[in-house]
Parts: sequence; C-alpha cells; structure tokens
Amino acid sequence: RDQKGVRVLVETVPFSPEEAAAAEEAGIDTMKVRFDPANPGPAVAIRRAAPNTFMAFSVPLVAAASESEAVRLAYNAMTIGADAIMCQWSARFISAAAEAGVPVQGHAGLVPRKSTWTGGLRAVGKTLDEAMWVYKEIKAIEAAGAYAVEVEVIPEELLADISKRTKLLTSSIGAGSGGDIQFLFAEDVLGNNPPPYPRHSKQYRSLYKMKQEMQTQRIGGFKEFIDDVAEGGFPKT
Repeated sequence: RDQKGVRVLVETVPFSPEEAAAAEEAGIDTMKVRFDPANPGPAVAIRRAAPNTFMAFSVPLVAAASESEAVRLAYNAMTIGADAIMCQWSARFISAAAEAGVPVQGHAGLVPRKSTWTGGLRAVGKTLDEAMWVYKEIKAIEAAGAYAVEVEVIPEELLADISKRTKLLTSSIGAGSGGDIQFLFAEDVLGNNPPPYPRHSKQYRSLYKMKQEMQTQRIGGFKEFIDDVAEGGFPKT
C-alpha cells in the first residue's frame, strides 16, 4: 500500500503456469489467481511458476458461510502460497479474516456474483444514489481492515474521486485511469479467445489466431502423412 499515489501498478490474472511465468518475467507488479479449495492444484502450480510476484488468491464467494469459515478458507490459501486473498465477501467476513492477520482485497462496483442487486451485468455508479452506494461500500471494506479493493465497471471520474478519499489501493477493471492499479485478465491481454472482447480491455497479442494457425498446420501435417503412405512415399524401403 506504500505505492499508493507513487506510481500506477499493473495487475493480471493468469490462467496457466506459462502465463504466470511470462507475466513475472515481463515485470507485472501483482497477480490474482482463481483458487478452488476443492481443487487447489492449479493455483499451486501458478504460484510456483511466479514465486517472486505478489499474488492474491481469489476465493469463491460461496465457499464461506460464516466468519470462522472465512478465516479457515483464508488460512488455507495462505498455507499453499497466497500473499493475500481477494474476495467478494461482506465487510463482516472481511473483518474476520483481516483480524486474523490475513491481507484482504475486497470487490466493489459491478460484482458479478452479486449483480442481481445492481440490475444485472452493467456499469454501476452512473446516478448519484449509485455513486454514493459504491463509495459507502468501499469505505466499509476499508473500515473492515482490507488493504485493497477491486473496482469494476464504474465511471472513471467516480473512481478517481473515491481513490482520493480512501486509503485502500484501488484496482481498476473497466473503471478508467483513476485507480492505483490497472487490472486486465491475461486472456484479454494476450488475445486468447475469439472476439468479441470486453469493451474495457485491450489485446496486445492474438494468441487465438496463432493457435488456429497451429491447428491448421497440424491438420496439414497429418494429411500429408496419410497421402505419403497411400502413395508409397513412407516408409522408404
């Protein structure tokens, strides 16, 4: 948190050890990793691939139904290599984990798992009432003892103003340049999937096209092998 106001940090979510290793080699400041307590192997592999980068394990919203379960889940994540946890929990659960000594990042704005309360998957904070609600949510997360908050798809001006009014590191995804951290998923940075892409994202590579070309080359190689056998070109006697 000592970097707040000093420089803008860069954050991503890798989905494979290869992406994590590449992000660390490139100099990404911080990563989030999806953590499934029932299948921790993928998160462990990503942690091992990027051992020197600050990494928050993103825990499922429904994996904890009480403060004690939240603390246990957070401890499980820390035990296998998390530097912090990222969650969509209420301030009460965040407070329990923070009081137990776990660095916690909250989530505000458009929270997909809670989007029923905000009218579906849409931008949040365009009206005065919604803007005040987002601000109060972030201040509640701060009061609960978190160190950071992911802020998703709110107006750029709103995040810029809130960032000045909170001690939390604000991680912007689809919320413009006003955050302390700029956050994009690795699959969007690398263009892993076919269009359409999220409007707030930017593709710096097109690995999807490269994978398609590789598949075309695979098919061509097999066809040439089949033809070569049929024509007597393989094997050579």
